[in-house]
Amino acid sequence: MSTVEFKDRVAIVTGAGGGLGRSHAIELAKRGVKVIVNDLGGSVTGEGGSATMAEQVVAEIIEAGGEAIANGANVTKPDEVQAMVDAAIEKWGKVDILVNNAGILRDKSFSKMTMDDFRLVLEVHLMGSVNCTKAVWDHMKENKYGRIVMTTSSSGNYGNFGQTNYGAAKTGVVGLMNTLCLEGAKYDIRVNALSPTAATRMTEGLMPEEALALLTVESVTAGLIPLVCDDAPNRLIMCAGAGGYAATKVYETQGIHLTPDEQTAENVMKNLGKIRDGEGQEEYTSGAGQTMKFVGNAAKALGVAT
Repeated sequence: MSTVEFKDRVAIVTGAGGGLGRSHAIELAKRGVKVIVNDLGGSVTGEGGSATMAEQVVAEIIEAGGEAIANGANVTKPDEVQAMVDAAIEKWGKVDILVNNAGILRDKSFSKMTMDDFRLVLEVHLMGSVNCTKAVWDHMKENKYGRIVMTTSSSGNYGNFGQTNYGAAKTGVVGLMNTLCLEGAKYDIRVNALSPTAATRMTEGLMPEEALALLTVESVTAGLIPLVCDDAPNRLIMCAGAGGYAATKVYETQGIHLTPDEQTAENVMKNLGKIRDGEGQEEYTSGAGQTMKFVGNAAKALGVAT
């Protein structure tokens, strides 16, 4: 069996002071990657801060023979993020890998949720990923190499009661991935997403202890490593948890075409069954695919060449 390889790589892992981020950082270091262990050191709801968590992970990595440095940048603050990237480049000359893992929870039903709680979760998960990616993007373009992972969630892909803020943020990073993987392709910057299910501070009290015991962070990290290695795919949403690995995909049905005189709300409503029919559905790799389908069907109906 071939080994998943990393050739003299440098990685930044955000939110790496505990849970999934810690597991990611330790496994990358075991594989010879030099790691910037980033963690603000706050609570699961985003309060407080301490560099201790990141420093403890760095100490573990160094004790095991790896190379790592701690960093306490707040991912919502672009100046702190840029300083973190600059420090990595000064220390090791480059940044090859970025794992956007930092996150918080402010769970409440939408009726009870404050806009401050909604906004803060988006700031950490979505804008935190944007800030970190922006800080490494041009550097990776210049080096013609980059591996970036967004951390999404089934809460965004499928929904979860009480997590409108979290779900919106986690779907947002998928939209970010979908365009960045197009813009980065010619520079060998590959952008993927990890959709984890693991027992962490964020899942305490949500599941029976027996179930949580199966949801190890290490099982999720096994799904992350292929997304950031030299032979990584591009534009994959990797779902990982309890030894299960799958891909989340967005498909578009073939749908229907209505001629100009048929284009009424009533005709659309009447055809909802056909619109939802999954036969012949496709996965598009850019928004142009949908446009070409609709225009092609319209031109065909009118007998116009495209």
